[in-house]
Amino acid sequence: MMNDAVRLMPTKQNKTPLIISQKSPLKWAGGKRKLVPEILKIVPKKHSNKLIEPFVGGGSVFLNSNFDEYILVDSNPDLISLFFYAKKDVKGLITSTQKLFNNNNNCAENYYALREKFNLLDSSLERTALFLYLNRFGYNGLCRYNLKGGFNVPFGSYKKPYFPKVELEHLSLKLQSAEFLTDDFSVAFEKAKSGDIIYCDPPYSPVSATSSFTAYSGMQFTALDHERLVNCALEAKMKGVTTIISNHALPLTKNLYKNADKLVTLKVARSINCKGSSRKPINELLALYKA
Repeated sequence: MMNDAVRLMPTKQNKTPLIISQKSPLKWAGGKRKLVPEILKIVPKKHSNKLIEPFVGGGSVFLNSNFDEYILVDSNPDLISLFFYAKKDVKGLITSTQKLFNNNNNCAENYYALREKFNLLDSSLERTALFLYLNRFGYNGLCRYNLKGGFNVPFGSYKKPYFPKVELEHLSLKLQSAEFLTDDFSVAFEKAKSGDIIYCDPPYSPVSATSSFTAYSGMQFTALDHERLVNCALEAKMKGVTTIISNHALPLTKNLYKNADKLVTLKVARSINCKGSSRKPINELLALYKA
């Protein structure tokens, strides 16, 4: 179940390993799997060994770390529903989803028919299975909704989309030590106690006027939301909670995080662009608010 995982033994000072590679079952915009070692490097050596993620997304940091407890929050109910079924009934989730991964469904006509079906369904195992199908068969692994809450990612036209059975099984194992819920990121901060670590991967500030993409759950993440997140981090620090926030390294964000205890700039490959030739390394910022 862990064929692509590479793990290091934890140190005495910090149980969290520094180099791991476990893929999420989801293709996810801005996934942090390759960045996990850099994130974990700046985690304080002494902590409660609980990780809280207010924007869990595809879960790469959660999946590639070794904390005893996790609290996972996201505003996207379909994502949290996937976690629910992966934890409680991973065999049922695999069976329901795998039957959708066939050649007949790998065409635009059937993709759009299944997308329409998904948008008409309430929360259920069937909707969750379709969510994973749409994620793997849709364009570039995007997760995007319109303002009415309808999933609107176009067909991806891939030769043979991969069915992530191994990744779902590993996710199920990791989720046994996790609490998760659909809510605003501020709720995650309310659950934090002294010594806990919070890692935030919010929708990024746009690098240009035309590159903004912040509608993962049908709601826009605004500049005011970014400021609200910083205020949460500062308040958490006063309670003994350490927060790490990721974003693009821009003059805007460096000013936004000017009160952080440490700013780390890294170069990472852009994960989404309409042209493959445009996926060039860009600067990424880690802001540390150390308790």
